[in-house]
Amino acid sequence: ENFISKFARVYTPLVCCAALVLALVPPMFGYVIPGAAPDWGAWIYRALTFLIISCPCALVISVPLTFFAGIGGAGKEGILIKGSNFVEVLSKARCAVLDKTGTLTRGSFEVTEISARGTDRDVLLDYAAAAESSSSHPIGKSILRAYGRPIDLSRISDVEETGGSGILARVDGKKVAVGNSRLMADNDIACEEPDVGGTVVHVAVDDRYLGYIVISDSLKPQSKDAVAALRKAGVSRTVMLTGDRRQAALRIADELGIDEVFYELLPSDKVDKVELLLEKMPSGSSLVFAGDGINDAPVLSRADAGIAMGALGSDAAIEAADVVIMDDDPLKIAKAVRISRKCMGIVRQNIFFALSIKLLFLVLGAAGLLGMWAAVFADVGVTVIAVLNAIRALNVHRL
Repeated sequence: ENFISKFARVYTPLVCCAALVLALVPPMFGYVIPGAAPDWGAWIYRALTFLIISCPCALVISVPLTFFAGIGGAGKEGILIKGSNFVEVLSKARCAVLDKTGTLTRGSFEVTEISARGTDRDVLLDYAAAAESSSSHPIGKSILRAYGRPIDLSRISDVEETGGSGILARVDGKKVAVGNSRLMADNDIACEEPDVGGTVVHVAVDDRYLGYIVISDSLKPQSKDAVAALRKAGVSRTVMLTGDRRQAALRIADELGIDEVFYELLPSDKVDKVELLLEKMPSGSSLVFAGDGINDAPVLSRADAGIAMGALGSDAAIEAADVVIMDDDPLKIAKAVRISRKCMGIVRQNIFFALSIKLLFLVLGAAGLLGMWAAVFADVGVTVIAVLNAIRALNVHRL
């Protein structure tokens, strides 16, 4: 549309001046050439035919209509694209950055292991659940589900939650730390780092290490196919961002076939990583980011195109995103890219078709080889053909 606007600023005055010249200059030669008579009617008719042929209806109608059809077709497939400019950005996608939790995984955490050191497992779980009782984080909720009993909130005070690290609280008057190894290090608590699959939550009471809880989040069954589909759609680089430990993150990336992974990230670190990736992007290509959590909202806004998982995603992520996958299916990310590329291909077809036909007919019309019926076809007929071609963008079911 920007191209058409720039084109129209030159094209419109040019064809109007050309028609005026065609109507006035040739008849004037009839006054200066001996024996010739000025035929004003024929040349004015030819100039009017020229003007009708030059009318850019096919471009003006078919290009926006193609975008509307592409957005409508994507909507039928459960992909909400918030504007035609994002269709163009998606069509240029060469790097896809994927948040792990909720995008590649189900986002439903479960406690799979409790390892106590010098205390009972139930005691460790009791302290962890009490500290996490007010947390809205999925990991905290999974600990509460594993505890499975009501918690006496009068036992708990001075709750302090650190984003990306964990929670400090007082439970029964004791200082309780529940979180990752970063939280333990910040509080000078020595802890072990087990080689297990999943997220490890360490627990310490009064600066004494009690053990850890392992929480796992299973991969979505479509995730591996989704990464392969992105590569097949022309996305040459896939990157995964996660707050998980190195071993767990590398294991998942290897299983899915992801090119690069950044692990042990705080929410603010994700923006920094995307900024770094954007700096390395070649000209004319774009970076898309897919996530679902409230912490992903800044990254969704910073990426060239942000894609939110809409079924379980936070309102903040959906609001910040440019594209929303309504059923959280990661395969739809690649489908959105394919739909946008088909849409842009049809746009280019219509531009090339309309301009080439216009140019041919303008030359023939100026030479007097075409009449008004041909002019009408060059205007309305070409427009109808371009519109019919634009409607093909609705057919995205098999992409």
